[in-house]
Amino acid sequence: MLNNKVAYITGGTKGIGLGIASVLLNAGMRVAISGRNLDDAKAAALQLSSDPSKVLAIQSNVRNFEDEDKALQEVKNHFGQVDLVVANAGLGHFAPVDELSVEAWQDMIDTNLTGVFYTLKASVEALKKSEGYFISIASLAGTNFFANGAGYNASKFGVVGFTQAAMLDLRKYNVKVSTIMPGSVKSHFNNHEPGDNDEWKIQPEDIGELIVDMMKMNPRTLPSKIEIRPTLPK
Repeated sequence: MLNNKVAYITGGTKGIGLGIASVLLNAGMRVAISGRNLDDAKAAALQLSSDPSKVLAIQSNVRNFEDEDKALQEVKNHFGQVDLVVANAGLGHFAPVDELSVEAWQDMIDTNLTGVFYTLKASVEALKKSEGYFISIASLAGTNFFANGAGYNASKFGVVGFTQAAMLDLRKYNVKVSTIMPGSVKSHFNNHEPGDNDEWKIQPEDIGELIVDMMKMNPRTLPSKIEIRPTLPK
């Protein structure tokens, strides 16, 4: 069912993005992964496969629409189609609101929220053509606010609202749009170095498996917003 379909994943060089890419490849899909550094993207692509007919590395900063527009053109030129787009790139800065810098606020809004819009804007016509799927990776922080999280909460609440509205706009074209809201994930988020102490968390490949299940769901049914969390948090 998924054989030779094409996915584009932002923030695909490590963590959640790389885990998703690995699972999609194993399901028979072809994948393009992007990151801000081309060398990192190429190294991650080689981790996945040495076959350029299956994996494409792209340099793109989601904060720049021109980058994302060019990235989607690269995907179409290389693979001929786009069936799935996963807007995964994101970052976090955490501080009380009275101490949160303007630069940190802008960094999160530009990357986490505006970046999702740019990725969808750049890919929407290709997704209409393929009757494809757009998935944003939000967070449980998009529905649960917490101290020191004003900027991060704002960006992720925004991603959830944006994606749900986009779902209503695009379903008439048979384009599916969903948001996934993970809790704690074993990843490099916020400069964390994953290790054995993270085994209780959601694993990146778990999110990949969820996306495969979503892709295989009967077209009449749309899981538009999905919360996932560790079964037994520490």
